[in-house]
Amino acid sequence: MSNNKKFVVEANFIEEAMRLNLSLSEFLLLLYFENADDATFDLEKISSKLKVDSNLILEAFNNLISKKIINLESDKDLVGKRYDKVSMNNFYQKLALDHQKENKAKLEENIFTKFESEFRRPLTGTEFEIIKAWLEKMYSEELILKALEEAVYNGATSIRYIDTILYEWNKKGFKTKEDVDNYLKNRYENKKLEESFIMDYNWLDEDENK
Repeated sequence: MSNNKKFVVEANFIEEAMRLNLSLSEFLLLLYFENADDATFDLEKISSKLKVDSNLILEAFNNLISKKIINLESDKDLVGKRYDKVSMNNFYQKLALDHQKENKAKLEENIFTKFESEFRRPLTGTEFEIIKAWLEKMYSEELILKALEEAVYNGATSIRYIDTILYEWNKKGFKTKEDVDNYLKNRYENKKLEESFIMDYNWLDEDENK
């Protein structure tokens, strides 16, 4: 890393560092490794680059290791000599996990709001738990909302009714909204064919041939 190279930091990096409650020295050291071309722990080089006392850098490094935010991995240089390098994989995994949790929380908030909007009232505790159980059973959000749409269309805004819909769809192997749409489309087309057959059939000829 050249001395005049500036650190680059993204918003999600800062947010994750705040979640981990890092000290300033820990944050700066983590940021250093995020931007470093050389992932080895060179105490003097890092202290000079960050303008932070080497004792604070060493303390921050040990803290990041003990918190399992970073870890050391063994590698080989060009001549086959082994050395330890700093890995950020633990930090990235924590970042990805927290991102998934945030998305799940937003998903649940949105789906509960949608139900309350269609029901035109707040959800009861039982209804809330049932919807939560659907999500935990790995019903997709779009499938649950499609079942809600079907219930509203049929004038039956009942959690139990929607639960029955989801149960039947699950038995049929439906996983997505498209699976349901294709099934309903085929059922509608088959019904139209039956109706067309009934209308077009010459019932008088049948009576005459008897």
